[in-house]
Amino acid sequence: MLITKADGTTEEFKASKLKNSLRKAGATKDEIVDIVVRIENELEEGMTTEVIYRQAFEYLRSTDAPAVARYSLRRAMFGLGPTGFPFEEFLARLFEAEGYVARTQVVLQGKCATHELDVAAYKADHSFVAEAKFHARPGLKSDLQVLLYSYARLLDLKEQKICAEDICGVKNLLVVTNTKFTTTAIDYAECAGVDLLSWSYPAKNNLHDRIRATGLYPITVLQSLSPEQKNSLLKRNVIVCADILKNPNRLRHAHLSQKKTESVLAEAKLLDTKDVK
Repeated sequence: MLITKADGTTEEFKASKLKNSLRKAGATKDEIVDIVVRIENELEEGMTTEVIYRQAFEYLRSTDAPAVARYSLRRAMFGLGPTGFPFEEFLARLFEAEGYVARTQVVLQGKCATHELDVAAYKADHSFVAEAKFHARPGLKSDLQVLLYSYARLLDLKEQKICAEDICGVKNLLVVTNTKFTTTAIDYAECAGVDLLSWSYPAKNNLHDRIRATGLYPITVLQSLSPEQKNSLLKRNVIVCADILKNPNRLRHAHLSQKKTESVLAEAKLLDTKDVK
């Protein structure tokens, strides 16, 4: 049975991919078997991956909130827009959870031009600058052009530092996207020595893996908040679930009732775990 991917191409439906995504979400073995059987019975030639996702999501919704939220994580990343600034802030929080000091929108003077860096991060033994490429839809990919201008920026900043320590020279560039890179972009990055990070690249320690390892989930993953409430919080730099767990008063910006506030906090607390298997 051929299904249609987000970029318009087709591929054979593989139950193993669906099982793997449900497993990573924390669904039980019985839940996985039940959902996969239901989806297989409803498959139609040319069905889109988006429709398959929505159906699986609805079946999972009747189980438990953490599994639903984790399964919807990839879609939740598209909510960190439309400007992309919340995505940059999320990446900074992610790097901080990994032990870095991270800053966003850092302005550095290069040899030939002034550059505004999306994220700059450093710790005792490593530093890097990051270019964040946010896409609002899953079918959009970061291409060779992104890598070309990012690499040119790296060359112009070679003599600069992002902090006073010796380790802080601009030597490593990381290009991050919430979707995927084209094959040409990956080939160029591997040749030029530019690090890439996307939802599923590299095969290990990709963006999805790193989010699960830190337990740092964006507030857009919370099912108990409406899109309008999520946007209201994002505008006030409430980016991750940990923000509201540390300071529940920040939820006042979403204008929630006491009962709704308790529901949101309860859901966020259930997600506040690392390396979910």
